[in-house]
Amino acid sequence: MQVISRKFRWFLLALTMGASTLVHAQGKLGFDRNDYPGDAALRAAKSRFAFTGYWLNNPPGETGNTWVGKRTTVRGMGYGFLILWNGKRDAQIKAAAKRGVKPEQLGKREGTAAVAAAKREGFPAGAVIFVDLEEGGRLLEEQRAYALGWTEAVAAAGYTPGAYCSGQPVDEGGGVHITTAEDISTWVKKLKLHEVVLWVWQDTCAPAGPAPGCVSNAPRLSDSGTQNATVWQFAQSPRRPENTASCAKTYATDGECYVPEMPGIHLDLNVSNSSDPSRGR
Repeated sequence: MQVISRKFRWFLLALTMGASTLVHAQGKLGFDRNDYPGDAALRAAKSRFAFTGYWLNNPPGETGNTWVGKRTTVRGMGYGFLILWNGKRDAQIKAAAKRGVKPEQLGKREGTAAVAAAKREGFPAGAVIFVDLEEGGRLLEEQRAYALGWTEAVAAAGYTPGAYCSGQPVDEGGGVHITTAEDISTWVKKLKLHEVVLWVWQDTCAPAGPAPGCVSNAPRLSDSGTQNATVWQFAQSPRRPENTASCAKTYATDGECYVPEMPGIHLDLNVSNSSDPSRGR
């Protein structure tokens, strides 16, 4: 019985090791960028990337959205999706409040608009729509009201709410560190709201952080530092010097992140265990 038990333990260990290797092997590489890269570039990069970001409204800093109407083309090439809605910054939320629009009300309005845009683009019910929250750290009260108003409106309309947010710890003093992702998860649980799918950005390279830099081999999603993340953005264009000094050589000399299949087109790089994190196909 002792011999059988030992063999059984080794069998279980082998299964565990195999499962771990499988999860690593299944990590899928994807990218996102503000501007549509063009049909030819997308086609050329399909051998490298499983999924791409897809904006529903104007991306940050842009006055137009070149992704509109491209879902069928992108889907036809075999890509999965990261469906994105550009959310409001804190200053914008406060400005709306001065006009009499409360943060939660603003979030609900925009969540409803995001769902309407997703439907126009042909994304199916249940697809994950990520609200882009660019400001990191613990959410201020008005930011939280806006973000959770947005996610609840998306859920109420039959889609799955997600948040693109910081997975980079912020030191609040007294030994307390917080990420935006953790803060969102805490409030969702506390208020018993619909679950929010997390797409985290954390581009800090070793030894201070887990990011590998602008590399073509997908890192393990579990290394992101956010336990319940569905997507990890590990490289940004342009690189942030304060976070990437130790991996600067993995980026181009102009500070951007490129891949050979898309020359001259800078990208942000992401990893997920799914080839279609937004379930947008």
